[in-house]
Amino acid sequence: MIAILDYGMGNLGSVQKALAFLGAASEITDDPDRARTAEALILPGVGAMGLAMSNMRARGLDQAVREAVVHEKPFLGICLGMQMLFEHSEEDGADGLGILPGRVRRIPKGPGLKIPHMGWNRIDLHGREAAGGPDTLLRQGESVYFVHSYYADPADPSIIAATADHGITFTAAVSKGSIDAYQFHPEKSGDRGIDILRRWLRRMEAIR
Repeated sequence: MIAILDYGMGNLGSVQKALAFLGAASEITDDPDRARTAEALILPGVGAMGLAMSNMRARGLDQAVREAVVHEKPFLGICLGMQMLFEHSEEDGADGLGILPGRVRRIPKGPGLKIPHMGWNRIDLHGREAAGGPDTLLRQGESVYFVHSYYADPADPSIIAATADHGITFTAAVSKGSIDAYQFHPEKSGDRGIDILRRWLRRMEAIR
Protein backbone atom coordinates (compact mmCIF):
# COMPACT_ATOMS: atom_id res chain seq x y z
CA MET A 1 0.00 0.00 0.00
CA ILE A 2 1.15 3.53 -0.85
CA ALA A 3 0.38 6.21 1.75
CA ILE A 4 -0.63 9.61 0.33
CA LEU A 5 0.07 11.99 3.20
CA ASP A 6 -2.76 14.32 4.16
CA TYR A 7 -1.63 17.47 5.97
CA GLY A 8 -4.84 19.35 5.20
CA MET A 9 -3.67 20.77 1.86
CA GLY A 10 -2.92 19.43 -1.59
CA ASN A 11 -4.52 17.64 -4.50
CA LEU A 12 -4.81 14.28 -2.77
CA GLY A 13 -7.71 12.94 -4.80
CA SER A 14 -6.02 13.59 -8.15
CA VAL A 15 -2.93 11.68 -7.07
CA GLN A 16 -4.96 8.75 -5.76
CA LYS A 17 -7.04 8.67 -8.94
CA ALA A 18 -3.88 8.49 -11.08
CA LEU A 19 -2.51 5.63 -8.97
CA ALA A 20 -5.82 3.78 -9.18
CA PHE A 21 -5.72 4.11 -12.98
CA LEU A 22 -2.35 2.34 -12.85
CA GLY A 23 -3.70 -0.38 -10.57
CA ALA A 24 -1.73 0.71 -7.51
CA ALA A 25 -3.33 0.45 -4.07
CA SER A 26 -3.11 3.67 -2.07
CA GLU A 27 -4.63 5.29 0.98
CA ILE A 28 -4.96 8.95 1.92
CA THR A 29 -3.95 9.26 5.56
CA ASP A 30 -3.01 11.82 8.20
CA ASP A 31 -2.00 9.08 10.65
CA PRO A 32 1.79 8.83 11.06
CA ASP A 33 1.51 5.25 12.33
CA ARG A 34 -0.39 4.26 9.21
CA ALA A 35 2.26 5.99 7.12
CA ARG A 36 4.94 3.93 8.85
CA THR A 37 3.29 0.68 7.77
CA ALA A 38 3.05 1.75 4.12
CA GLU A 39 5.39 0.37 1.46
CA ALA A 40 5.93 3.84 -0.03
CA LEU A 41 4.99 7.45 0.70
CA ILE A 42 3.78 10.27 -1.53
CA LEU A 43 3.77 13.85 -0.27
CA PRO A 44 1.70 15.96 -2.70
CA GLY A 45 1.34 19.66 -2.29
CA VAL A 46 -0.61 22.79 -3.09
CA GLY A 47 -0.53 25.74 -0.74
CA ALA A 48 1.82 27.75 1.46
CA MET A 49 4.97 26.40 3.09
CA GLY A 50 4.37 27.84 6.57
CA LEU A 51 0.92 26.35 7.08
CA ALA A 52 1.91 23.10 5.40
CA MET A 53 4.87 22.56 7.74
CA SER A 54 2.80 23.57 10.76
CA ASN A 55 0.18 20.97 9.84
CA MET A 56 2.85 18.34 9.17
CA ARG A 57 4.35 18.83 12.63
CA ALA A 58 0.96 18.95 14.37
CA ARG A 59 0.04 15.56 12.87
CA GLY A 60 3.45 13.96 13.38
CA LEU A 61 3.84 13.42 9.65
CA ASP A 62 7.19 15.22 9.59
CA GLN A 63 8.77 12.50 11.70
CA ALA A 64 7.09 9.75 9.67
CA VAL A 65 8.68 11.18 6.50
CA ARG A 66 12.12 11.40 8.12
CA GLU A 67 11.87 7.79 9.30
CA ALA A 68 10.81 6.62 5.85
CA VAL A 69 13.84 8.29 4.27
CA VAL A 70 16.22 6.84 6.89
CA HIS A 71 14.84 3.37 6.12
CA GLU A 72 15.13 4.05 2.37
CA LYS A 73 11.43 3.60 1.77
CA PRO A 74 10.35 4.77 -1.70
CA PHE A 75 9.27 8.40 -1.45
CA LEU A 76 7.73 10.75 -4.01
CA GLY A 77 7.34 14.47 -3.37
CA ILE A 78 5.16 16.63 -5.63
CA CYS A 79 5.31 20.45 -5.93
CA LEU A 80 5.12 21.80 -2.35
CA GLY A 81 5.84 18.22 -1.27
CA MET A 82 9.22 18.59 -2.98
CA GLN A 83 9.91 22.02 -1.48
CA MET A 84 9.21 20.77 2.05
CA LEU A 85 12.14 18.36 1.78
CA PHE A 86 14.58 21.29 1.95
CA GLU A 87 15.89 23.27 4.90
CA HIS A 88 14.25 26.67 4.58
CA SER A 89 11.87 28.60 2.33
CA GLU A 90 11.56 32.25 1.49
CA GLU A 91 7.81 31.63 1.53
CA ASP A 92 6.64 32.57 5.03
CA GLY A 93 10.27 32.35 6.23
CA ALA A 94 9.42 28.75 7.09
CA ASP A 95 11.75 25.87 7.91
CA GLY A 96 11.20 22.69 5.94
CA LEU A 97 11.93 19.08 6.82
CA GLY A 98 15.67 19.54 6.31
CA ILE A 99 16.06 16.18 4.59
CA LEU A 100 17.81 17.72 1.59
CA PRO A 101 20.30 20.60 1.97
CA GLY A 102 19.26 23.81 0.29
CA ARG A 103 16.69 26.57 0.26
CA VAL A 104 13.43 27.35 -1.52
CA ARG A 105 13.42 30.69 -3.31
CA ARG A 106 10.81 32.87 -4.99
CA ILE A 107 10.92 33.02 -8.79
CA PRO A 108 12.27 36.52 -9.52
CA LYS A 109 10.08 38.96 -11.41
CA GLY A 110 10.99 39.84 -14.96
CA PRO A 111 9.52 41.77 -17.90
CA GLY A 112 6.47 39.92 -19.22
CA LEU A 113 7.04 37.05 -16.79
CA LYS A 114 3.91 35.66 -15.18
CA ILE A 115 4.14 34.46 -11.58
CA PRO A 116 2.98 31.96 -10.55
CA HIS A 117 4.56 29.90 -13.30
CA MET A 118 1.51 28.03 -14.52
CA GLY A 119 1.21 25.69 -17.49
CA TRP A 120 3.20 23.28 -19.61
CA ASN A 121 6.97 23.53 -19.81
CA ARG A 122 9.72 21.27 -21.11
CA ILE A 123 12.38 19.73 -18.86
CA ASP A 124 16.07 19.08 -19.39
CA LEU A 125 17.58 16.07 -17.65
CA HIS A 126 20.59 15.92 -15.34
CA GLY A 127 22.37 13.38 -13.17
CA ARG A 128 21.18 9.79 -13.18
CA GLU A 129 18.13 10.73 -15.22
CA ALA A 130 20.33 12.13 -18.00
CA ALA A 131 22.56 9.05 -17.84
CA GLY A 132 19.64 6.90 -18.95
CA GLY A 133 19.06 3.30 -18.03
CA PRO A 134 16.12 1.06 -17.25
CA ASP A 135 15.21 2.85 -13.99
CA THR A 136 15.05 6.42 -15.31
CA LEU A 137 11.71 8.12 -14.70
CA LEU A 138 11.86 11.18 -16.95
CA ARG A 139 12.41 11.78 -20.64
CA GLN A 140 14.56 14.55 -22.14
CA GLY A 141 12.53 17.45 -23.49
CA GLU A 142 9.12 16.19 -22.41
CA SER A 143 6.56 18.79 -21.34
CA VAL A 144 4.93 18.60 -17.92
CA TYR A 145 2.52 20.80 -15.98
CA PHE A 146 3.71 23.35 -13.41
CA VAL A 147 1.91 25.57 -10.89
CA HIS A 148 4.32 27.37 -8.53
CA SER A 149 5.82 30.68 -7.44
CA TYR A 150 8.81 29.19 -5.60
CA TYR A 151 11.53 26.74 -6.57
CA ALA A 152 14.07 24.58 -4.76
CA ASP A 153 17.73 25.60 -4.86
CA PRO A 154 19.67 22.50 -3.73
CA ALA A 155 23.02 22.98 -2.01
CA ASP A 156 24.16 19.76 -3.68
CA PRO A 157 23.73 20.10 -7.46
CA SER A 158 24.32 16.36 -7.92
CA ILE A 159 20.76 15.63 -6.73
CA ILE A 160 19.20 17.71 -9.53
CA ALA A 161 17.43 15.33 -11.91
CA ALA A 162 15.84 17.91 -14.22
CA THR A 163 15.60 21.64 -14.80
CA ALA A 164 13.17 23.92 -16.61
CA ASP A 165 13.19 27.59 -17.58
CA HIS A 166 10.86 30.40 -16.54
CA GLY A 167 12.87 33.60 -16.56
CA ILE A 168 15.59 31.59 -14.80
CA THR A 169 16.68 27.97 -14.97
CA PHE A 170 15.17 26.25 -11.93
CA THR A 171 15.15 22.78 -10.43
CA ALA A 172 12.23 20.76 -11.82
CA ALA A 173 13.12 17.43 -10.21
CA VAL A 174 15.51 15.95 -7.66
CA SER A 175 16.56 12.37 -7.05
CA LYS A 176 18.62 10.94 -4.20
CA GLY A 177 18.58 7.35 -2.99
CA SER A 178 14.96 6.31 -2.52
CA ILE A 179 13.75 9.93 -2.90
CA ASP A 180 12.24 11.26 -6.12
CA ALA A 181 10.58 14.67 -6.10
CA TYR A 182 9.07 16.90 -8.75
CA GLN A 183 8.24 20.60 -8.87
CA PHE A 184 5.70 19.77 -11.57
CA HIS A 185 2.49 17.79 -11.16
CA PRO A 186 2.65 14.36 -12.82
CA GLU A 187 -1.00 13.76 -11.89
CA LYS A 188 -1.92 16.83 -14.00
CA SER A 189 0.48 16.13 -16.86
CA GLY A 190 -1.75 13.89 -18.98
CA ASP A 191 -0.33 10.74 -20.54
CA ARG A 192 3.25 11.90 -19.88
CA GLY A 193 2.53 12.20 -16.18
CA ILE A 194 0.85 8.81 -16.07
CA ASP A 195 3.93 7.30 -17.70
CA ILE A 196 6.18 8.97 -15.11
CA LEU A 197 4.07 7.57 -12.27
CA ARG A 198 4.08 4.14 -13.94
CA ARG A 199 7.87 4.18 -14.08
CA TRP A 200 8.04 5.36 -10.45
CA LEU A 201 5.88 2.41 -9.40
CA ARG A 202 8.29 0.09 -11.18
CA ARG A 203 11.26 1.74 -9.44
CA MET A 204 9.39 1.45 -6.16
CA GLU A 205 9.10 -2.28 -6.65
CA ALA A 206 12.81 -2.51 -7.41
CA ILE A 207 13.75 -0.56 -4.28
CA ARG A 208 11.31 -2.45 -2.13
